[in-house]
Amino acid sequence: MSLVEAAARSNDVDAVMQLAVWRMRGVPLARDLSAARELLRRAVSIGHVDAALTEIALTANGSGGPIDWPKARLLLTLAARSDHVAAAHLTLLDRMDLSDDGSPRMPPSPREISRSPNVWRIPAFLSPDECRHVADTAAPLLEPALVIDPRTKRRISNPVRTSDSAAIGPAREDLVIRAINHRIAAASGTPVDHAEPLTILRYRPGQQYRLHVDTLPAAKNQRVRTMLIYLNQGYTGGETEFSANRLTMRCEAGDAIMFDNVLPDGSPDLSSRHAGAPVTSGAKWIASRWIRAARHDPWNDA
Repeated sequence: MSLVEAAARSNDVDAVMQLAVWRMRGVPLARDLSAARELLRRAVSIGHVDAALTEIALTANGSGGPIDWPKARLLLTLAARSDHVAAAHLTLLDRMDLSDDGSPRMPPSPREISRSPNVWRIPAFLSPDECRHVADTAAPLLEPALVIDPRTKRRISNPVRTSDSAAIGPAREDLVIRAINHRIAAASGTPVDHAEPLTILRYRPGQQYRLHVDTLPAAKNQRVRTMLIYLNQGYTGGETEFSANRLTMRCEAGDAIMFDNVLPDGSPDLSSRHAGAPVTSGAKWIASRWIRAARHDPWNDA
């Protein structure tokens, strides 16, 4: 730590970035998101490209400072002049009809397809390019998926869930992902800060998610609603199946479904039990956003 701090004082850009990462992770230095933002700004001024993208993400989602979408958009525009990744993000954003806070001007209109469980469908929720962006963002982060152990409340491996998964946390929540999260919030009628990070699941042949509910055991801030977005086609099997009414969903790339996980009194709705059937060929990619009853701090997940 002393060596890195000394190098940072000498304007070693990689050392400055390393300190920012440590401040975000909380290891080995204490987490300090405001300090991380300052370090990222310094790294950007020296010329660190990745620092610019992380600073943009934290500016948009309000980590370590106020939420400021216009400033984040301006920072992205500046970064896009010399970075092809930032330029690609800006191109995608320019295709979206967004208001000043990054939310959609025209919220999607879910169509009810079931009651008990309450299930809605939103065709063409994401464009093909948006689907590709979400999958590409998550791909380097994929690892075997875990479930919550009801006894220990820790994440463990379990044969009930055999996919690979990746959560796009606040440090990687670029403006395209942030705008998609705003779109999910608008479609679900919930604040954007009530949800967990967007999580991507990849199911390869033989992988599945057996019958389960999305509620968490004894949670004080329960998962009240789920949004699933189908990111690709070209696979067989992998249907989403609700056991209570034998509803089977097979969607096109870009389509989304949304369903309630709790009853009006806040208790788990067992009719929401669902499964991801085994994939028989190809690979199924979906994005999941679990929406809580109240504000959720994504840095706790990180």
